[in-house]
Amino acid sequence: MKAMLFAAGRGTRLAPLTDSVPKPLVSVAGRPMIEYPLLLLRHYGITDIVVNIHHLGAMIEDYLGDGRRLGVNLSYSRETELLDTGGGLLKARPFLDGGTFVVVNSDVLIDLDLRAVIERHLSTRAAATLVLRADPDADRYGAIELSRDGRVQKFLHHVAASSGSAGPLNKFMFTGVQVLEPRIFDYMESETSRRFGTTTATYPKMLLDGANLQGFAFDGFWHDLGTPESIRSAEAKLAAGRARLRYLGSPQT
Repeated sequence: MKAMLFAAGRGTRLAPLTDSVPKPLVSVAGRPMIEYPLLLLRHYGITDIVVNIHHLGAMIEDYLGDGRRLGVNLSYSRETELLDTGGGLLKARPFLDGGTFVVVNSDVLIDLDLRAVIERHLSTRAAATLVLRADPDADRYGAIELSRDGRVQKFLHHVAASSGSAGPLNKFMFTGVQVLEPRIFDYMESETSRRFGTTTATYPKMLLDGANLQGFAFDGFWHDLGTPESIRSAEAKLAAGRARLRYLGSPQT
């Protein structure tokens, strides 16, 4: 199985630091934040990974190289302009098109049983499985609502045709981790712009088309790394032992 790591953003909320350092190389508890998702993937045996880069991308490529130092095999999707999540995925399609793949944002810490997510994705024959978390601010930032069987019935303000018979729905927010099938690219081919998002364009199309979008409810440790304050909070939790990242140990066999 292959994976993609989103690492092209400018990291404007971390400016002025990110004026000279790309966001994925900003230090979190002694290591660049991009190493955490790479080690998560490696822990579960996923070592063929493509990283999209744009802002100060050469610095990321120089630091990570071919990935051998971290026990992975890295390729790079170089974006001359920011393509957003959908455009970035579509550009990397030649690398990802062979089968089920994982996509992870480079700016989150998550202690996730990725094997369980993949098994659930395959067993439900989903087109996409999004790892979601409960959050009291879900409505404020954009709720994703699941029926009891884990199927996505509402995505932001888009509603599935089957939602009326789905029963009570539970609200969640996206963690930045997802498992996808190559058929997601079928919903991207009609885009007229190179730059588009999966959440704003692709997933709404899939939902309205009746595609099987699944949500994996996650209640373990998760932390955003988008601001100086959130990084300090994450570091404090790690230092105090209130957060455990199992993938910082040896890879699973």
